[in-house]
Amino acid sequence: MAIGNAVERGGSVYIYDEKGCQTAAVSAGTGPNDGLKGYTSSTVNVQRGGTIYSHDEKGRQVGAVGAR
Repeated sequence: MAIGNAVERGGSVYIYDEKGCQTAAVSAGTGPNDGLKGYTSSTVNVQRGGTIYSHDEKGRQVGAVGAR
């Protein structure tokens, strides 16, 4: 199922499917630049420290790149 929405609340990023059901929650980090950076229908991008992590609809990490 595709990602329909991603919302940052508190120290977590919550991932929702197209029907609005929560499918996962991942850490948003604690740094000043940390948190949700964006999402597509297949990935959610979250910065933690100097790295941006990509997660799928189940919250599994599928990639990581250095933040600029």
